[in-house]
This record gives sequence, structure tokens and C-alpha cells, in this order.
Amino acid sequence: MKKQNDIIECLKLFAVFCKIGAVTFGGGLAMLPILERELAEKRDWTTKEQLLDYYAIGQATPGIIAINVATFIGYTRKGILGAICATTGIVFPSLVIIMSLAHFISNFSENKFVQKALNGINVAVAALLTKAVWQFSKKSVKNIFSFIVFITSFICIYFFNIPTIIIIFFAALLGIFLFILNKKKDLQNLNKDNK
Repeated sequence: MKKQNDIIECLKLFAVFCKIGAVTFGGGLAMLPILERELAEKRDWTTKEQLLDYYAIGQATPGIIAINVATFIGYTRKGILGAICATTGIVFPSLVIIMSLAHFISNFSENKFVQKALNGINVAVAALLTKAVWQFSKKSVKNIFSFIVFITSFICIYFFNIPTIIIIFFAALLGIFLFILNKKKDLQNLNKDNK
């Protein structure tokens, strides 16, 4: 019975991520609002905060963000088999579409209707990304320090073209440093209270 439930759960993972992969354009960040709605709001497979953490880890690790997130959630739900099913599900629609269009690709990219459709899709993706960034910034920017990190990161990326991986690396180091500093301060306060 447990094995049958595991198979059903893995098929659900595949189906949900297949649906997400079929309706999103623009890469991993464009999938963020859809992942949030499908996984956190509809199914309670993850929380919005965990999804934000998965995105941060997915950004810092090699590979495509959406695939990394699918793998994390699949693994969390059903271990290695769940990770395989979720990852396969999110990749499957793109694989089918690309293989179907490969024969026509030279004519496809020059078609004016296709170019206009892609321009429209790009605008919609920009709106989705703006909404996702706004929602995540409300959850992440909780104090003046995090606001300063947010603004500094934006300036470094937008104006100085510093690669995001470098920003993420230094932000992670800064977070670890502050965590250690706060722990030391807590220990000192605890020692003072005990005296």
C-alpha cells in the first residue's frame, strides 16, 4: 500500500511540474509566481519562505533555477525518486516543444508573428517578475540592514554589472558573519545576566 501511495505521489509531482513547465516562459525567475501559487498556495507542498530559500540556493548552485527548485521540492516530498519525477516533469514540456520545433527553427525565428508574440510574452514575463520581486522583497527586507543589502545588491548588479553569483556569495558571507556576531552578543548578554 505504501509503495502504491509513493507511486501516486511521484506521478502527482511529475504532473504538477509538467503543468508548470508547459505554461511558463522566460526561465526560472519567470516561474516564481506560478511555483508560489501551485506549490505554496494550492498544495501546501512548501511555504513561501521555503520557496524563497530554494530559489536562493538554486541561484547559487550550478544549473537552471527552476530545475533546481523542482529537484529540491521533489526530494523533500519523496526523496530521490520524487526529485527525479519533479525534475523530469518540469523539463518534459520544453523538451517536447523544442524537439517538435527543431525542424522549423530557421524559419520560425524570422516569422513576424512569432517575433510579435514573443515580444508580448516578454512584457507579460516582466510583469510577473516585478510582482514576484515585490512579494519576496516584502518577506525578505525586514529591517534597515536588509534594506541596505537589498539596495547595494541592486546597484551593484544594475549599474556595475557585477555577476549575481558574486553578490549572492558576499551576501551569504555577510549573513553568516552577522549570525556569528549576534550569537557572540547573545552569549555575552547571557554571561552578564548570570553574574
